[in-house]
Amino acid sequence: MVKLSVVVPFFNVQTYAPDALRSLRANAREDFEFLLVDDCSTDGTPEILERAAREIPGAVHIRHARNEGLATARNTGLDAARGEYLAFLDGDDWLSPGYYAGLVATMDGLGCDFLRTDHVRVTGRSRSVRRVPVGRRGVVLRPRDAILPADRTTSVDYPYAWAGLYHRRLLDRGLLHFPHGLRTAEDRPWIWRLHREAESFAVTGDLGLFYRRGVATSLTQIGDVRQLDFLRAFDQVIEETMNDPDADKLLPKAVRTYCAVISHHIGNMAKFEPSVGRQLRAMSAGALRRMPQDVLGEALTAMGDDRATALRRLKRRRPAPAPAAPAPAEVAAA
Repeated sequence: MVKLSVVVPFFNVQTYAPDALRSLRANAREDFEFLLVDDCSTDGTPEILERAAREIPGAVHIRHARNEGLATARNTGLDAARGEYLAFLDGDDWLSPGYYAGLVATMDGLGCDFLRTDHVRVTGRSRSVRRVPVGRRGVVLRPRDAILPADRTTSVDYPYAWAGLYHRRLLDRGLLHFPHGLRTAEDRPWIWRLHREAESFAVTGDLGLFYRRGVATSLTQIGDVRQLDFLRAFDQVIEETMNDPDADKLLPKAVRTYCAVISHHIGNMAKFEPSVGRQLRAMSAGALRRMPQDVLGEALTAMGDDRATALRRLKRRRPAPAPAAPAPAEVAAA
């Protein structure tokens, strides 16, 4: 029986993939499997993964026939996963030896639906610890209770899928798949759905996952049209939250977070290509007009600073339609 399935998407990360793969080897166990999903890389990544599938115990190489983005690559791995528990790792990050064995032991002891973990952020030679914004550690909690308050950083603001372990029953319930084709912010609707629908979770302070920032090929560093997928991601958060029985309590948090993210991107306009910047303004105006207006008004009043003024001005612009979802992926197993 497979105890743990780890889904690891790769796209054009030949410089960093060896670090990720070495760390997987240092975490290998006879009841672990590593699903290495190549999202149609065009550099030397496929050859590196083919070799890893031969050399690392439990490694399986899966190839996409065309590039579909991180969300779809993760879904491909989930569809192939056989484990009781599931985890994610990105192809340019890495783990300390034995990290997954420790998380599995913690999950076995707690028996919860999912486990969230702190991580180490790596930017060049600088390292810093990032904590899950939940104070109680090592105890089982109700996920819905960790969404609020609206005016503070909470668990849904720590969306990283790779910072945790997830029980297979969540996969069976349809809670672990990502919105198809999202190329950025794919974790946002995902973490909101987990906290609304799952029954239990816990937080552990175990450190052992190293998240590499500043990678040139990362979408967080690229100012092209793919960055605008955050709008589709947060539209989904708003839509699903509006249909929640506790919508009146949860919507202020969802709307305020969406506004903060729009403000962040508008404030970093210089990194975008000029045509993308224009799309960003127009599509953000459309997003603001689609939000429940009473909740939006309260959120902007609560922000009460230059960001709120800028967003009110932006809302008066002529809006653009919401971005469309892409077509389904093509997948081939190596």
